[in-house]
Amino acid sequence: MDRTMARNALALSVILGLASLLVIQVCGDNSRVGQFSAAHYYEQMRQLQAFKASLIGRDSVSGSAISPSLSSARQLQAAASVPRVYQVTKYGADPTGKADSTEALNKAIADAFQSPGEGSWTLMDGITNLGGPQINLEGGNYLISKPLRLPSAGAGNFMIHGGTLRASDDFPADGYLIDLSAPSASSQEGNERSSLNSQLASSSSYNYEYITLKDLMLDSNYRGGGISVVNSLRTSIDNCYIARFTTNGILVQGGHETYIRNSFLGQHITAGGDGGERNFSGTAINLMGNDNAVTDVVIFSAAVGIMVSGQANTFSGVHCYNKATGLGGTGIYLKLPGQTQTRIVNSYMDYTGIVAEDPVQLHISSSFFLGDAFVLLKSINGVANGVNIVDNMFSGSNNGVQIVQLDQSNGPFKEIDQVVVDRNNVEGMNLKATVARVAVEGNGSSWTVDFNPILLFPNLIKHVQYSLTTSGSSFPNHALRNVSENRVVIESDVAAPANVFVTVDQGASSLISS
Repeated sequence: MDRTMARNALALSVILGLASLLVIQVCGDNSRVGQFSAAHYYEQMRQLQAFKASLIGRDSVSGSAISPSLSSARQLQAAASVPRVYQVTKYGADPTGKADSTEALNKAIADAFQSPGEGSWTLMDGITNLGGPQINLEGGNYLISKPLRLPSAGAGNFMIHGGTLRASDDFPADGYLIDLSAPSASSQEGNERSSLNSQLASSSSYNYEYITLKDLMLDSNYRGGGISVVNSLRTSIDNCYIARFTTNGILVQGGHETYIRNSFLGQHITAGGDGGERNFSGTAINLMGNDNAVTDVVIFSAAVGIMVSGQANTFSGVHCYNKATGLGGTGIYLKLPGQTQTRIVNSYMDYTGIVAEDPVQLHISSSFFLGDAFVLLKSINGVANGVNIVDNMFSGSNNGVQIVQLDQSNGPFKEIDQVVVDRNNVEGMNLKATVARVAVEGNGSSWTVDFNPILLFPNLIKHVQYSLTTSGSSFPNHALRNVSENRVVIESDVAAPANVFVTVDQGASSLISS
C-alpha cells in the first residue's frame, strides 16, 4: 500500500512539473505568445493527459488499485463501443468484380451475426437484436455465383450497403442476389450445432425484422432476380438500382411493412423507345404480402411494373414506363379479387396502365396517365365496391381510348356500390365516369338524355337529379318518366320551350327501405 502511494505521489509531481513548464513557456516570454497557437496548447494538454492516464493505468495494474471485475467491465464496455462495420475487402472480396466474392461476402455476413447486441426486447418476440452491424461494400463491384443469405432466421437490426453486386454466368437461374428467406432445413440442422445459432433460433412468426438494404446496384445478369424478402417485418430497400432480372426485381412474400423507396428497376437498361420493348418480360416488383409501401420509384422496363396480390399496400410517386399496354404490358396489376385495399397516388403511368380484378376499396388519385394509358376494371366474380378514381389527368393521341374501361369477359359486374369515377381531366382520350351532368334544350313535351357516351357501367343509374326551366308564358307540370339503358326521359303535360339539366350517379350507395 505504501509503495502504491509513493508511486502516485511521484506521478503527481511529474505531472505538476510538466504543467509548470507549459505555463512558463506560454506566459514567460511575451514575444512568443502570438506564435503559440491554441492548437499547440491543446495538443500539449492532450499529451499531458495521456501521460497521466498511462502512469495511473500502470500503477492500477501493478498495485491492484482497480478491482479485476471493474477492469473487465471497462474492457467489455470499450469493446462494445467499437463500431461494427464489416469491410468486405478485409475478407478477401474483390472490388474489381474479376474474382468470385461469394465466399468472402457470406463470411462477412456470418461474422456480423456472431455478436448479437443486447436489448433484443426492442424487437419482436423471437427476433434477436443484432445491434446494427453493417456490411460495407466499400463502393466495390462484386461478382457472386450464389445468393447472399443471412446465416440464421430470427434476427434483426442489420444493414448491407454501399456497392454493386453482379451475378456470374453460373448464378442460379431462379436465385436472388440477396435472399432474405429462412435458411434451408439442412442448413438449419448444421447451424443448430452452434450455440450462437441456437441463440438466434426464432420463436417469432417472422424470419427477420428491420433489415436495411441501401445504396446498392444489383445486376442479375439475366439470371433470376434481385432481392427476395420472405416472411419478414419492417424491411427497408432504399436507393437501389436493380437491373437485368428475368423473374422479379424485388419479391416480397408474406410478412409485412416492406418499404421500397428512391429506387430504379428495369429488366433492360433503357430510357424508353426501346426496339426490343415487345419482348420485355419479368416483374419489377412483386408484392405478395400486406401493408407494404412503394414510394418514389421508377420502373423503366419489365412486362409488369408492380404485381400486387396482398392487401393494404400503398404507392406514391411511382413512374412506370415498362412495356406499353399496346404491346401487352401492365404498369400496376392488382390481382387480389375482392380484397384490394390499395392506394395509388401522385404517380405517373407512362404508356402503361393499371389493371384491378374485382376492385374493393381501391383509391387512384392525383396521377398522370400518358400515351393512352388507362385504368381497367376486370370482373372475376362481378364485384366493384368502394372504388375512387378521381382527380387524375389523362393524355392520349385522339384514338378514342376510354380513360376507364371494363373487362367483363368472365361475366358482368353485378355488385356495384360506392364507385366514384369523377373529376378527371382528359385530353385526346374519351371521358368515362360514374357521375355525369348534361343539359338539353327543346320545344316539346319530352326530353331524352343519353348518358351512354359518358357513363362507365352499362344500364346502371342509381340516382337522378334534374331541373327544368322554361321561357314560355306558362309553366308546365313535369316528371321523370323513365330511367333505363343509361337514358333519362323527362316529360311535361304540355309542350313548352325548356332547358333541362340532369345529373346522374352510378356509384351511389343503395337506398335503405324504411
